[in-house]
Amino acid sequence: MAQVLEFKLPDLGEGLTEAEIVRWLVAVGDVVAIDQPVVEVETAKAMVEVPCPYGGVVTARYGEEGTELPVGAPLLTVAVGASEPPPESAPVADGGSGETSGNVLVGYGTGAPAARRRRVRPATAVVTAPVAVAEAEAVPDRAGPVPVISPLVRRLARQNGLDLRALDGSGRDGLILRCDVELAIERMEQAVQAPPAPAPTTAPAATGAVTERVPLRGVRGAVADKLSRSRREIPEATCWVDADATELMAARTAANAAGGPKISLIALLARICTAALARFPELNSTVDMEAREIVRLRDVHLGFAAQTERGLVVPVVRDAQDRSAESLSAEFARLTEAGRTGTLTPGDLTGGTFTLNNYGVFGVDGSTPIINHPEAAMLGIGRIVAKPWVHDGELAIRQVVQLSLTFDHRVCDGGTAGGFLRYVADCVEQPAVLLRTL
Repeated sequence: MAQVLEFKLPDLGEGLTEAEIVRWLVAVGDVVAIDQPVVEVETAKAMVEVPCPYGGVVTARYGEEGTELPVGAPLLTVAVGASEPPPESAPVADGGSGETSGNVLVGYGTGAPAARRRRVRPATAVVTAPVAVAEAEAVPDRAGPVPVISPLVRRLARQNGLDLRALDGSGRDGLILRCDVELAIERMEQAVQAPPAPAPTTAPAATGAVTERVPLRGVRGAVADKLSRSRREIPEATCWVDADATELMAARTAANAAGGPKISLIALLARICTAALARFPELNSTVDMEAREIVRLRDVHLGFAAQTERGLVVPVVRDAQDRSAESLSAEFARLTEAGRTGTLTPGDLTGGTFTLNNYGVFGVDGSTPIINHPEAAMLGIGRIVAKPWVHDGELAIRQVVQLSLTFDHRVCDGGTAGGFLRYVADCVEQPAVLLRTL
């Protein structure tokens, strides 16, 4: 009697969790050979022809072309040992026995018994329409595939040198979740940070002894935690450009000479930033990996990096897009003074959507800063210094600044990031460009 085996979408590697059916290569009733390609799918990486590890007659297909299926969802069923489809009452097994492929697909053996058998259920009628599929199940077999689905969980473990095979997952059927990995990382860090056992008093003094241990507490500890999380979770990239800031500096000098409240340079740069974000809203966003969504934000809450005696802080100017250059100058001054005196409130330091980092005050030209998690980008400003520059076809001494943009590559690609940075540079070189957005 023929045995009906179910072939599920295998793990196609590189942490991919789903694939879209592009084209079926077989129909119900076709006879397929072992390792014959049966469906063409598209993943986030490439188009792939998926071979079936069983030989027999195709009795059902699950999902039409264009349907997206998670890893572990049924693709088709095959009646092994039959030359024609078996009756509908034939049982459907999970593919742990019978003639199978010699090629290894993740989740499928090479003829060896399956690591675990699931409930045998009656075969349903031939399915040609998309069907609902449950979340992919992972078999907690430490000698086989690691029971983890999320690519974020895989990357988090890899970046921290954690062996997923050593973990017991708290999810369904032993599925390893993000909280399991984070707990394991925390335990590893605690083990590393645990004080060593006291050495015997007779032991000789160690050479190259530690001079001092500085606890990561307070502001320093908070900065360490936030930047470490940013570097773990955000795939960042940086682009930069040199710009002639001579006209911007002249415009500021002229505005301040006219009387009224003084306008700071960082306020002008902030005004340029808000105008650029209105044109490239992708960079005023955050990423929700749990929901797998990019969340674009309406208001620009502009953070700016400020060095204080207590460490680096990032105060936030609320609703920067609605403020004039004078209003931005006043708010920057208020927050900077509060940072110096240690009177910044939690509300002053949270809720930012984009950060401006003026590291030029430290006398450096460029930097590749770490993004202020969970934001998506940071604009860096180097020092403005006199340099030789070709202006109007002639070599001249001009005030030149290097601008750099570090961005989350999940929210946009290089074209968007380059367009944003180029617009900022154009406004710096020709402040009149900004008048079109006022």
